[in-house]
Amino acid sequence: MANYLIIGGDGKEYGPVTDEELRKWIGEGRLNAQSLAKAESDAEFRPLAQFPEFADTYAQPPATIAPPAGAADFLERDYELDLGGCIGRGWELVKNNFGLLFVGTLLYLLIEGAAGGLASIPAIGPLFSIANFICSGPLMGGVFYLFMRVNRGEPTEVGEIFSGFRRAFGQLFLGVLVPGLLVGLCMVPFIVMFIIKLIPLLGQLQHLHPGTPLDPSTIDALKSVLFATLPVALVCAIPATYLSVCWKFTLPLIVDKQMDFGAAMKASWKMVNKHWWQVFGLVILISLVNVAGLCACCVGLLFSIPVGFAALMIAYETIFNAEKS
Repeated sequence: MANYLIIGGDGKEYGPVTDEELRKWIGEGRLNAQSLAKAESDAEFRPLAQFPEFADTYAQPPATIAPPAGAADFLERDYELDLGGCIGRGWELVKNNFGLLFVGTLLYLLIEGAAGGLASIPAIGPLFSIANFICSGPLMGGVFYLFMRVNRGEPTEVGEIFSGFRRAFGQLFLGVLVPGLLVGLCMVPFIVMFIIKLIPLLGQLQHLHPGTPLDPSTIDALKSVLFATLPVALVCAIPATYLSVCWKFTLPLIVDKQMDFGAAMKASWKMVNKHWWQVFGLVILISLVNVAGLCACCVGLLFSIPVGFAALMIAYETIFNAEKS
């Protein structure tokens, strides 16, 4: 009986295991056709799909009519998020695949930074702002897809961050636009009240020459406007935060399961609301990790942001692709 060594989704080597154990892992969904393995006598790892002895495991069943994406069986599952475990496993994933995930994240940040810088140019800035807005969803979806594939132990490369443009460009664009508009609507009362309070000061501000410091009375008036509208902003932030967390996995669902944006929003909403506070807690933890990276002379963000992406995608796998243990 042959024994095999396996590269898990966390990048670590496991084994040796027998072919029976390996088949059991495949059946449990812990391994797939692209998971890397080798027999003890082999020199290099290769995808399990290339092993003739496991061809029957991946044999296609008779053709059937596939159920629509919105009826996916994961909607009936339950889950538990280990918040610290997501961060810890995210760190391990980045550490074990540092070159790939660091370069992928850096490339994403450079593209976003360049787009933001070009958007500030008076003549052509608006064009770059529009282009960045259109491309942000597909680009973010590609980043998520890169981290998904690495987490699953599937072969991938840095160029995967552009996969959103070919896999689901329009749906990923709508997956950013529609939730963004709905979340933005929550802030309309604050915006309206702020403008109403600010109107009496516009006359004073218009007469100021560029570079002229504000006089104390104008500063006091602006502070008064801010303090008067702050309670409204905080109240509006409650539904905005709730909706943002509910739709946190819209883009991963679109790029991974090829769902349209409406079905992805509904699926994310339903699954997140099973344990909303757990997902919210993970979002807060990821934010704190990035704050720590920001405090490290901002350079730390180059390390904390990939960990945040990894932790979020590990949570995605727990919620949408794994049965509750």
